[in-house]
Amino acid sequence: MNFGGFSGISDDSDGSDFGAGQETGPELIGRDRELARITRLIGAADGTVDGTGPRVLVLTGEPGAGKSALVDRAVAQAVERGRRVLRVRGCEGEQDLGFAGVHQLLRPVLAGVDRLPAHQRDALRHALGMDRTGGSSAPDALTIRSAVLTLLLDAAADRPLLLAVDDAQWLDVGSLDVLAFAARRLDAEAVALLLAARDGAVPVRFDRDFPHLPVGPLDRAAAGRLLDAQPRPPQGRIRAQILAQAAGNPLALIELTRAVTRGPGGDLAPYGAFTRDPGSGDLATHGSLPLTARLVDLFAADLPTLPSATRRALLLVAAAGTARLSDVPDVGGPQVWEPAERTGLVHVDGGEVRLRHPLVRSAVQQAATFAERREAHLTLAAALAHEPDRRAWHLASAALGPDEEIADALAESARRFQHRGGHAAAATALERAAELTPDPIARARRLLAAAESAMYAGHPQWVGEIAGRVTTLTDDPHLLAEASLRAGWSLAVTLRHDDSLAFLLPVAASMATPAPALALSALGTAATPAYNSGDPRHRHEIQRIAGLLAPDPDGPERVWTHAATQPFSDRPRTLKKLAHAVDTLPSDTDRTLPALVTLGGAAWILDETDEAVRLLGRAMDHLRRAATAGANCTVAQALALAHFESGAWGVARAAAEEAFWLATEAGADNVAVGSPLLQATLRAARGDHAGARAQVADAVRGRDLRASRSLSVRHRHALALAALAEGDHETAYRELRRAFTDEQRPAPVHYHASLYYLADLAAAAVRAGRTDDARAVLAGARRTLAQPPSPRLAAIVHRAAALLSEPEDSEAHFRAATEDPAASRWPFSHALARLDFAEWLRRRRRATEARPHLTAALETFVRLDARPWVERATAELRAAGVAVTSAAPSDALAGLTPQELEIAQLAAEGLTNRDIGARLYLSPRTIGFHLHKIFPKLGITGRAQLRDVLGRLPNTD
Repeated sequence: MNFGGFSGISDDSDGSDFGAGQETGPELIGRDRELARITRLIGAADGTVDGTGPRVLVLTGEPGAGKSALVDRAVAQAVERGRRVLRVRGCEGEQDLGFAGVHQLLRPVLAGVDRLPAHQRDALRHALGMDRTGGSSAPDALTIRSAVLTLLLDAAADRPLLLAVDDAQWLDVGSLDVLAFAARRLDAEAVALLLAARDGAVPVRFDRDFPHLPVGPLDRAAAGRLLDAQPRPPQGRIRAQILAQAAGNPLALIELTRAVTRGPGGDLAPYGAFTRDPGSGDLATHGSLPLTARLVDLFAADLPTLPSATRRALLLVAAAGTARLSDVPDVGGPQVWEPAERTGLVHVDGGEVRLRHPLVRSAVQQAATFAERREAHLTLAAALAHEPDRRAWHLASAALGPDEEIADALAESARRFQHRGGHAAAATALERAAELTPDPIARARRLLAAAESAMYAGHPQWVGEIAGRVTTLTDDPHLLAEASLRAGWSLAVTLRHDDSLAFLLPVAASMATPAPALALSALGTAATPAYNSGDPRHRHEIQRIAGLLAPDPDGPERVWTHAATQPFSDRPRTLKKLAHAVDTLPSDTDRTLPALVTLGGAAWILDETDEAVRLLGRAMDHLRRAATAGANCTVAQALALAHFESGAWGVARAAAEEAFWLATEAGADNVAVGSPLLQATLRAARGDHAGARAQVADAVRGRDLRASRSLSVRHRHALALAALAEGDHETAYRELRRAFTDEQRPAPVHYHASLYYLADLAAAAVRAGRTDDARAVLAGARRTLAQPPSPRLAAIVHRAAALLSEPEDSEAHFRAATEDPAASRWPFSHALARLDFAEWLRRRRRATEARPHLTAALETFVRLDARPWVERATAELRAAGVAVTSAAPSDALAGLTPQELEIAQLAAEGLTNRDIGARLYLSPRTIGFHLHKIFPKLGITGRAQLRDVLGRLPNTD
């Protein structure tokens, strides 16, 4: 495309004004800033510019801004530098076909599919329809995405690779998911991704988490230079009006100039929204149409002058949505295309018809009548009997109204997509099938099936949108309940807890007698937003509804619901139910996975932390092979929290990072906030108080956490821990105090989460001189606790009581907090209690008794790399008369990223680079790159030294 702005545009009729072939041609006017960014992007991938720079860049702009010209120039630059290029351009006609974009992108390297690891090879061949045997089962999304990533990294092994994606707004959802997955894993790879999309239509996977470069209007000087570069530059008043009307849009500048100069005798015939006053020669506008609509009108102005056969051929190409002439039947020979080529609307070459601009397609379709458009789709459908998926969509476009036969064809297409792992394409096909289904009940069922496919594609918001339409179709209570269950699930991973529960609780109540299994499922789903909300009204309603259900005392959902809403009620009995449910886990995978998730969550809430790690770890293993990104991220976050509490901080950090990316991809903002809060808490515990505060600020920016009490108190704890690490006890107390109500009889803000910060609040209160207020908080918290509490919570309450009690009562509480062997399962909390007790003993001149507690606490802090507390314990030991030579942990571990730490540990176990890459979805080259960064950080020269060095570092298992 010769705009945005290529400096020249040919006025002959050979089609040379098309983007292809212009990549090395004339200058792009007014785009120096954009070209510089693109140069840095390509340089970051091949190491010629800052090798640590971003590997992804998203170009955004209105139609005609010149995004495609920039993509073309990037491709040309990469080719000139000897780089490999893979391109894909979104196509309206293929955006409903699963993995169509991926297939287009990978076509030049598909020969490499057979060199992939067997499970990836089979999954990708199946997804792209290359496996003619059909396979036995649908490949899971993760394997498909990791297969594409591996293929791309293999393609970049010999020379750096540029992925150029244009018109991304028209790519199919499955391909966008694959590209986003790969984009998040390009650090240190010789691969760069340049993606262009229209303003307001940037795909959700790329709309927030990658660098964006807006391609805005040209300034007036650049716009003038672009007009001067045209074959017949406009002058005088017309020039001024073109500049004003085009508003800096390069395509508008060029097309308005063409329209003016092509008019008979220099006059401008009507061109849609732009006209020329025959008396004055002025250019004027009709109405206030948006610029895009005016451009469409300009392109459409030439259509009435074309022969009917040419208009029909153009319409078939526009309806087909593809440039390949072989896909367009019965269009005639070269003579049919010649008039369209003379007007500059198309360029035919190499068996392809290239439109001047995507807006030409819109102009052709808008200029045709419905009957003409319908006839074009029917012609295409008749010619595509060998491609049933495309045929079904053309039939759907030609439908005059509900049509069961066409709906069935789309439903069959959805089944084929599901079998290939294309759940997003299946959801799209089922949505359209539902629209064409005459019977409202059958239509509702198809919408529910579409919602389920969208759920498995990892798009919670889409699930909610689909489910919401079922309510207008049927009065069937069971179908309405299923729709509400889907809608509630879609909101359960967001911060809209009340909205989620407004769907789920009525379902549970209404289905308690007629469909108890459905009611229990709704209740189990509702327990998550009820817990996150912390609002007692929701918990009481769940408890009331649970009482309506027939007894199922040991089922996983019942155990989870009880634990989430009544964590301190009859704990011994609940633990027995949990143990029984774990012992009787179902054997089939479809039932095992949800049971692992619910029982793992229950174990975490009940402070059975080791069991939670085991169950949630098994669930993550299942989820990595199947299910939804929305479910993945919630389980990953729960697992990260359990690892943190059990003292496996390195693993917790990696799990939290994984949860964050999964949540970002799924639109699960509850986890997208919670995971960074956990990462910030870890930063604070290891002494990076400034980094912790910055990460907290990023996590909560633009979020209102008042209706999400669990996140609110975790937010306060992260900030408090950062203050404690810095020695600012007044700030720490102020933050922790906000985890409890500001009343005469304070109560926990969150009925469960707040209580775990009692001891930290008491420790800050002692040093900030706020003990009286803290005693009131402790007294209020004790009233909410049933007996007996978990060993963890008992130790926390005893530590708080010890710090706030009179001296004669403190020792008994300290001993209760430190001498229960079960409390050592939470090493950081246990070490803090021992440190507090040791300080209390030393201040009473009982240094000999203090030393064992200080030594044990210091060992734990060193292992965890909890630096502020290492320094404090070391100082106390010295004050107690113990010579401490070097208690501080190695700086090396803190310098490793979570990914580097995981790679180092796997390499220390003897895994090869290829083995590690297969496990982490990275290339062997990337593993080698990371190891070469890891070695100097650890002060070693090779992998043979890793085992010894990691053995001397703080344990992160």
